[in-house]
Amino acid sequence: MTQLPIDTDYLQEQLRNLLLIPSPSGMTDDVVRYICAELEKQDIRYELTRRGAIRAIIAGKSPSPRRAIAAHLDTLGAMVKGIKRDGRLRVVPIGHWNARFAEGARVKIHCDNGQIYRGTILPLKASGHTYNTEVDTQPSSWDNLEIRLDESATQIDQLWSMGIRVGDFVSVDPNPEFTDKGFINSRHLDDKAGVACMLAAAKALCDAEVKPELDCHLLFTISEEVGVGASHILHGEIAEMVSIDNGTIAPEQNTCEYGVTIAMQDSSGPFDRHLTQHLINICKREEIEFSRDIFRFYRSDAASALEAGNDIRTALICFALDASHGWERSHMRSLLSVAQLLVGYMSSKPLFSPHENVIGSDEEYPLIHDTERLRSS
Repeated sequence: MTQLPIDTDYLQEQLRNLLLIPSPSGMTDDVVRYICAELEKQDIRYELTRRGAIRAIIAGKSPSPRRAIAAHLDTLGAMVKGIKRDGRLRVVPIGHWNARFAEGARVKIHCDNGQIYRGTILPLKASGHTYNTEVDTQPSSWDNLEIRLDESATQIDQLWSMGIRVGDFVSVDPNPEFTDKGFINSRHLDDKAGVACMLAAAKALCDAEVKPELDCHLLFTISEEVGVGASHILHGEIAEMVSIDNGTIAPEQNTCEYGVTIAMQDSSGPFDRHLTQHLINICKREEIEFSRDIFRFYRSDAASALEAGNDIRTALICFALDASHGWERSHMRSLLSVAQLLVGYMSSKPLFSPHENVIGSDEEYPLIHDTERLRSS
């Protein structure tokens, strides 16, 4: 099919809006409400799971087998571990990110009473004029960090009266910056950039009034950063799922900085060979810039879906991301490539035609009865 245009202004607007909504794992209600409103604008029907994840559906020409595309709304964050006598707060991470990237972060503390307080995450020895070289030699660890509140509170009872408690969520300011050369610098591009790509792809189909070949579920998960991900959101009719997440720009990686990266394997093992090849073929046919890569210290919504016992094919496509889980940067060209591939995937023919078995054509793979015959001969 002719490639459908992606509304780049819409994609960038959605990414900016998403980044500005705090959503560390466990505190995702506001961003879920935002996505629901966007789906309603596009007249895409959806439902919420008991835990608050979103399962939307774009009706296709055929209701079965169904496809799914997944991206996660939750981000890294932190939580108040303890209240210190000097008015500062101990802190622990939500999700897996290094303490060195937390130093200097501006944050919000979200209290049970609805109050939100501002602060900064700092190492325990933060003043060079006091500690001299000890600032350089102190360990980089979460045990060595604290939150300095922007409040006139220097005692525990003051913090208590303000409503601050152990277990309060701490969201980290994204500080997004969109440059005129297409670069995007921000925390939490993982995976709000993937969510923005999914919304832009859905809009392209809706604007063109193009029906996908098969019913396609758009899955917005809310706990990927803590390992739960898509484990609970799939319907039994889903046959295949494509996850969207980040591809790391780093030495010895083959991630495409200005295109889409198709992951062949991550720490949970290889992705489905047939579905992955299908995506590669779409990139070739639609002339979408792409590369292939393998990620050794990485897992996505696909892994949690399989570990939950879902009998589905999975694949992973990635937008480029430098300094993942740290000072992240991507590029609009990469996000556009991801959105174009998603449109191509939703518009593509089923992976196997009705006369083929579940592992491909009979010419490539023996039928079960042929295998049994060989064993008995």
